[in-house]
Amino acid sequence: MRLRRFAGIACAIAGCLALAPASARSVVDSAGRTVDIPENIAKVFTAGPPASTLLYALAPRDMMGWVRAPRPEEKPYLMPAVRELPTLGRLTGRGDTLNLEQLLADKPDIIVDFGTIADTYKSLADRVQAQTGIPYLLIDGRFQNTPAAIRLLADILGVKERGEALAREAEQTFADVDGVLAKVPMDARPRVYMARGPEGLESGSRGSINTEIIERVGGVNVVEGLREKGGLVKTSLEQVIAWAPDTIVTLDKGFARGVAAKAEWKPVPAVASNRVFFAPELPFGFVDSPPSVNRLIGLTWLSHKLYPTQSPGDLRTQVRAFFHLFYQVDPNDDELGRLLDGAGG
Repeated sequence: MRLRRFAGIACAIAGCLALAPASARSVVDSAGRTVDIPENIAKVFTAGPPASTLLYALAPRDMMGWVRAPRPEEKPYLMPAVRELPTLGRLTGRGDTLNLEQLLADKPDIIVDFGTIADTYKSLADRVQAQTGIPYLLIDGRFQNTPAAIRLLADILGVKERGEALAREAEQTFADVDGVLAKVPMDARPRVYMARGPEGLESGSRGSINTEIIERVGGVNVVEGLREKGGLVKTSLEQVIAWAPDTIVTLDKGFARGVAAKAEWKPVPAVASNRVFFAPELPFGFVDSPPSVNRLIGLTWLSHKLYPTQSPGDLRTQVRAFFHLFYQVDPNDDELGRLLDGAGG
């Protein structure tokens, strides 16, 4: 349906759409597609939140706008230059919010999607590129691929030096976690349930892009055998009780604050032992929402939550350093406190 509407609008305003500039070079994206791109890129449209976050970290000056406008509480943690950029909508993911007329009128140099590489996304990329003449690149968003993804987009955008700095920090983050896990035997690693939504009954199945951070930090994701489109699943309290997680990581502050008072959740070991951790969410989620480079600091945060005696360094210092490098802002003490409020930071 979305593609049919896209085709109709594209045809309707084809007279206003200038042809894409002659390509100066070709690149191969993560899907193996050869895409011709301009030599100089200054306007990038991102297909969804993961790509938007990656672009902000790498080249904020190339941002045309946001998938969703930053909320007031998020703005202090973003560079002033990007806080008031327009809302452009999205091509992929939940919801169909893209203003197609605006996309065509703004004429981005390229479109970038960062996430799962599957036939559905390849087909969308090929169709949109054919209909608009705008180069459309797919970048593998698997967590472990983060350093390579950063380097690929940095090369495309002509910011290789910054890309290398971010990629090396990503590699160091993974190495630091591996050092922690070397000290923790398999049988001592936590059984984790990721609770999404106000009722805590949406999660991510083992191996999904939404929960791979849990698995990368050595946690045993208790949700398995359930599959829905996109990796997110609906669970039931009976299932959670049966899985018996000793740790819950939640993306919902209300759930985190209220679950201990809910009698029906008391049989869950994580609730009984007060091991329910609310993941920080400013300006992007530490664990998910979106699954992008923001998960790097989430990996550090989870390491401190799950293995407090084995994780080196001071968490607050590490959060400050990440925000300085990746988001180019320096939270003050009050802002850092609000960021980590309720997360045990």
